[in-house]
Amino acid sequence: MKITVRSAVGADLPSLLALYGELNPDDAPLSREKADAVWAAISRQQGRTVLVADAEGDVVGTADCLVLPNLTRGGRAILFVENVVVAEASQRRGVGRELMQAAVQLGASTGCYKVQLLAADDEYVHTFYESCGFQARAEGFRRYIEQHDG
Repeated sequence: MKITVRSAVGADLPSLLALYGELNPDDAPLSREKADAVWAAISRQQGRTVLVADAEGDVVGTADCLVLPNLTRGGRAILFVENVVVAEASQRRGVGRELMQAAVQLGASTGCYKVQLLAADDEYVHTFYESCGFQARAEGFRRYIEQHDG
């Protein structure tokens, strides 16, 4: 399987939504209108690149990257990676590795001093990221914000 990693375009939105459905199966799907509005906002955001892994015309993986300007480290930015997902049918075929290499290259090309991501508490996932050159160097914390309708 030949994999090409590229920046996502609007036509990739249905494939991205399908991948995110695999990542978070309990999430309610976005309406097309809402998805289009969110994609438009993402597309306008400076420093934001949604990478997709394209396998002969099929989007089989993605990683959402954001370059965050930084006032430390001599002004060198940080690349944050979020929502990394490879379609179940394409796992263990090099897709994730290609996405991570592309993310690191994006960070290098934009002058970042590090690439940072959070990973699920899963030994396989940790082993994968370590095999891509990442190191568990800090403990992460999250606080989810409740949605209040009304």
